[in-house]
Amino acid sequence: MEKNGNNRKLRVCVATCNRADYSKLAPIMFGIKTEPEFFELDVVVLGSHLIDDYGNTYRMIEQDDFDINTRLHTIVRGEDEAAMVESVGLALVKLPDVLNRLKPDIMIVHGDRFDALALATSAALMNIRILHIEGGEVSGTIDDSIRHAITKLAHYHVCCTRSAEQHLISMCEDHDRILLAGCPSYDKLLSAKNKDYMSIILMWLGDDVKSKDYIVALQHPVTTDIKHSIKMFELTLDALISFNKRTLVLFPNIDAGSKEMVRVMRKKGIEHHPNFRAVKHVPFDQFIQLVAHAGCMIGNSSCGVREVGAFGTPVINLGTRQIGRETGENVLHVRDADTQDKILQALHLQFGKQYPCSKIYGDGNAVPRILKFLKSIDLQEPLQKKFCFPPVKENISQDIDHILETLSALAVDLGGTNLRVAIVSMKGEIVKKYTQFNPKTYEERINLILQMCVEAAAEAVKLNCRILGVGISTGGRVNPREGIVLHSTKLIQEWNSVDLRTPLSDTLHLPVWVDNDGNCAALAERKFGQGKGLENFVTLITGTGIGGGIIHQHELIHGSSFCAAELGHLVVSLDGPDCSCGSHGCIEAYASGMALQREAKKLHDEDLLLVEGMSVPKDEAVGALHLIQAAKLGNAKAQSILRTAGTALGLGVVNILHTMNPSLVILSGVLASHYIHIVKDVIRQQALSSVQDVDVVVSDLVDPALLGAASMVLDYTTRRIY
Repeated sequence: MEKNGNNRKLRVCVATCNRADYSKLAPIMFGIKTEPEFFELDVVVLGSHLIDDYGNTYRMIEQDDFDINTRLHTIVRGEDEAAMVESVGLALVKLPDVLNRLKPDIMIVHGDRFDALALATSAALMNIRILHIEGGEVSGTIDDSIRHAITKLAHYHVCCTRSAEQHLISMCEDHDRILLAGCPSYDKLLSAKNKDYMSIILMWLGDDVKSKDYIVALQHPVTTDIKHSIKMFELTLDALISFNKRTLVLFPNIDAGSKEMVRVMRKKGIEHHPNFRAVKHVPFDQFIQLVAHAGCMIGNSSCGVREVGAFGTPVINLGTRQIGRETGENVLHVRDADTQDKILQALHLQFGKQYPCSKIYGDGNAVPRILKFLKSIDLQEPLQKKFCFPPVKENISQDIDHILETLSALAVDLGGTNLRVAIVSMKGEIVKKYTQFNPKTYEERINLILQMCVEAAAEAVKLNCRILGVGISTGGRVNPREGIVLHSTKLIQEWNSVDLRTPLSDTLHLPVWVDNDGNCAALAERKFGQGKGLENFVTLITGTGIGGGIIHQHELIHGSSFCAAELGHLVVSLDGPDCSCGSHGCIEAYASGMALQREAKKLHDEDLLLVEGMSVPKDEAVGALHLIQAAKLGNAKAQSILRTAGTALGLGVVNILHTMNPSLVILSGVLASHYIHIVKDVIRQQALSSVQDVDVVVSDLVDPALLGAASMVLDYTTRRIY
């Protein structure tokens, strides 16, 4: 018995509830049957297999030459939500006697059906090991909840895709008890298409039908939204009638809502329509030939998004029942439809196409892997499941200080002159701020950032602040997805292609966000400032340089190469002064602090700056504030320079209004209040009448860069998408 050390055959019980799960379980059952020296097989049949309205599909199990050990009538008719619950209860009442009699070593359960949940619950409570097939997948409706519940009950897992395996690991299942095998049905599918198929097509669809010139339709109710799924089924049938192609329609499964769907079929006369063949069941071997050579498959069956990919047959997946499934390129999704037109359009797009075959769900070798896995099970191992929970670094007691902690962020503002770090609360209060001169070299700068953040994080504990993450605002072009500064401004040297996220995250063990300072200013306004609640607005920063950020439909715009909102480099004059970007005539070349400093120095060198009441100490550099002071004291040349700068900024705002049409423009930064009136005058003179009413305001935030950096962290904690 290979490595398991068992001294006897492994007694395996395979329980099947319906035609769909049997198609996955049958290949395993055949495999078990071929190795009688290792296994004893018991077959339990229950659920819709035993109901005439659903085809009495237990007969195909008998035709496959399997001895059915037990038949359990577990379905309470009614086809509504209550009937599903009662059916689970009836199965739970009947199964203990069967399991006591069979005494299997392991029970194989498939999928996500309510019958399977009853099987898994019974086996788990009776200390029978459970092997679950197809755990870890994501589809939609109540099936996801049932599937994941069975996962928690099961001791061993056979999954079909790499993503499903990762989901199981994320659900704390023991990796050693997870087998990535692929879907058992693919063992048949990948060798099925070359078999004789025309006789099957003629038998089910009529003598005058050709390969690739018919449709297979299979649609089930969505138990979490029955009324809508019935409406979708009605629209599907209307679209199929209009499309006018021969169609094989399979009756829906036994879920709540199926009775109403059958009524819709009969109301529209589908069973007697010359273009339709309505059937309760098709044997799986024949069914795969039918879908392999169909012009299209339509509906919401998992078969459409899983098995049919093996043939490259075009599929139209309707509604939300399979919304989370991995699919090949052959699947076209119609998530919702108010009329038949959208479904009809999808039929025109898909019908008759041929797509590459997909092996997402298997490579044709699942069964040998599963049999080997079964042989490896050691029955001497403890039955009790062990969950592999991720390690918890510290155990924080629930004392009053913990309960009253202030949720906060570490915010970093990387400016051309200063490096600032702050602890910012959820309400936008700057609890504590630290400032240092920004070093000139990369090594010194990164070390200082780490040092200041570590000190601030330690201080936060004393201040009863829970730090949720780190947000960084920096000049230049930033890739916020990777946390990398791509190109910085000339003010911040040695700061290109710099990964800020990794060293900070590794040091502080916290998530880290990075973005451009203009974008951060816009985020600050969105969360704490005058942009709060607005769908569309633009922020312009007037500081050492000119930057900005654009909020469109409540979200920040980054652009295809993270270069959106470089508003300081909007050109407002073809023959204007040189700009630091290498161009000329940009807003920044006129209205930035650097531009005003340049003009102030020119006036000072010509002794035209200072007026009565002004003085500049010899050790103090002339800057923008001296120019503003001179203008206030009546210096006509200083006033003219400021008017020109404000006009340039105003023209830029006009361009923004004509391009973005925001509902608000917010001027931020130290120069904003000096420009606001000139900007409004330019808008009145230059803008189209349709945008002249857009308000332009001065930000009332004291530290927009820090608040914006913090908002990246704080928005994440409230599950905003950023």
